[in-house]
Amino acid sequence: MPDPIAYDVQFKPRAVRDLDALPLEVQRRILGKISAIKTNLHGDVKRLTGFTPEYRLRVGDYRVLFELTGRTIIVYRVRRRSEAYR
Repeated sequence: MPDPIAYDVQFKPRAVRDLDALPLEVQRRILGKISAIKTNLHGDVKRLTGFTPEYRLRVGDYRVLFELTGRTIIVYRVRRRSEAYR
């Protein structure tokens, strides 16, 4: 069986600021989910239409907006659901 694709994860500066503004426990949950999709893009990942970045990962009330470029996941934003798609 072939090895699963392992993705590198890069955070844009805005995503780092978004994460830093969140409570520590929420940060841990979000980073754990991001770590899980590094080897398996399954879970609550959805391709978005009409948006850039192209994908979102749902973590409770938060959305991680990211894009795939080759073997790299580029995280653009980490926002509450009510603010994520504006």
